Amino acid sequence: MSEQPVVRKGQDVEVDITALAYGGQGVARIDDFVVFVNGAIPGQRVNVRIIKKKKSYAEARVLQLVHESPLATKPRCRHFGSCGGCRLQNLVYEEQIREKGEQVKDLLVRIGGLSDFEFFPTMPSSDIFYYRNKMEFSFSRNRWLTPDEIASGEAIARQTHYLGFHAKGFYDKIIDLEECHLVDPTAVDILKTVREIARQSGLPVYSTADHSGFWRFLIVRPSAATSDLMVNVVTSRFDEKVAAWLKDELMRRFPHISSLINGVTRSKASVAFSEEEHLLAGKPTITDKLGPYTFKISPNSFFQTNTRQAGRLYDIVAEYAELQCDDLVYDLYCGAGTISIYLSARVRRVVGFESVQSAILDARENCAINGVENCEFVLGDLKDELNDAREIKSKYGQPDVLILDPPRGGMHPKTIKAVLALRPQRIVHVSCNPTTLARELAVLCESDYRLIKVQPVDMFPHTAHIEAVAQLLRV
Repeated sequence: MSEQPVVRKGQDVEVDITALAYGGQGVARIDDFVVFVNGAIPGQRVNVRIIKKKKSYAEARVLQLVHESPLATKPRCRHFGSCGGCRLQNLVYEEQIREKGEQVKDLLVRIGGLSDFEFFPTMPSSDIFYYRNKMEFSFSRNRWLTPDEIASGEAIARQTHYLGFHAKGFYDKIIDLEECHLVDPTAVDILKTVREIARQSGLPVYSTADHSGFWRFLIVRPSAATSDLMVNVVTSRFDEKVAAWLKDELMRRFPHISSLINGVTRSKASVAFSEEEHLLAGKPTITDKLGPYTFKISPNSFFQTNTRQAGRLYDIVAEYAELQCDDLVYDLYCGAGTISIYLSARVRRVVGFESVQSAILDARENCAINGVENCEFVLGDLKDELNDAREIKSKYGQPDVLILDPPRGGMHPKTIKAVLALRPQRIVHVSCNPTTLARELAVLCESDYRLIKVQPVDMFPHTAHIEAVAQLLRV
């Protein structure tokens, strides 16, 4: 047995980055020992410091770039390296999607133990900048200081109102945003105006440390298919004077805002969700389109963040479902009914299941908007709602096709058992987390189903995230 290489915490070592791990870390090897390097990309040779040592791997940070990668490209954004969003912006896009595809395949084989399935190259996004139709910004009392600012030793002007993204690895420090290349530039202009109003208001930023303060979040939602633009300023309570100020300033500077809302949340959780909504100007919703269908979007609605790529994603779902005109489709985790409605014209009936009441209400209204009459939506926690497969099938019918689109954390084990008990002929699993996808496919393929093919889809260029669609057929 070969001896484990000497790698210890605090050690400096020079390594070659050969790949990207899921999550965006560079992968290097010292003999056969894996070192994950934050902020490194394939093709680079870097001098790193080991910051964490485990039995089977180590983590490191870059001290010095020795040789640049031929795959490197100049990042557009001044915040690159501090912001936790676009961590791959310095890697050419073709290599981003190749690496993401390799990550999905590796996890399916290594964690899921899956084999003998067809695997396709990652489908690229048609837009790699300014593709997001929703952006959430957070307020904080603390600003992230760049290494250059710290090294300069100069006094930093002290503010107490910062608005932008969380710095990578910090929940309480904000990058006071000046630019972002993932959303329409108008969103950043709106951010600067709201930040200015907040600083002049005399009202403090909300803090998760003591759960006091007023300013919490800003959410900007530009529609990809219409001229609609929603702006939602989320505060801890409603203040009529501030609301009037927001209305006057934002509508004066941005008259094309079609929905201006002051959302209120009293929850201690750091989640940009409005418990109540005060409409300050315009209409309470905006509209967007997927294929021929129009969708109403309210402040708390879930809608695929990359609209154009979502249509391509749903086309793959439809293809993998092998839909027949007489099919009954169950759509689990249906949200606001986007997939259900997108598939509705090709099948006899769709039954969607969802645990969020507001999403169910949106789904029903979206059906009415589009004149869709063959969709039904059921409110309930899936692990409980699907507990008795015989009763469910008696009530709604035996599904021919089952669509799964769970949240990032994956499905509850009870839900996976329920899926097996429902025994659809075909399952299409859509996942934004290849790790949970691998585990869930492994369970589904233990006896009743066989994995046929997998298509990764890049919904979020320059980020470490990747979507995948898997087709399973009953054996």
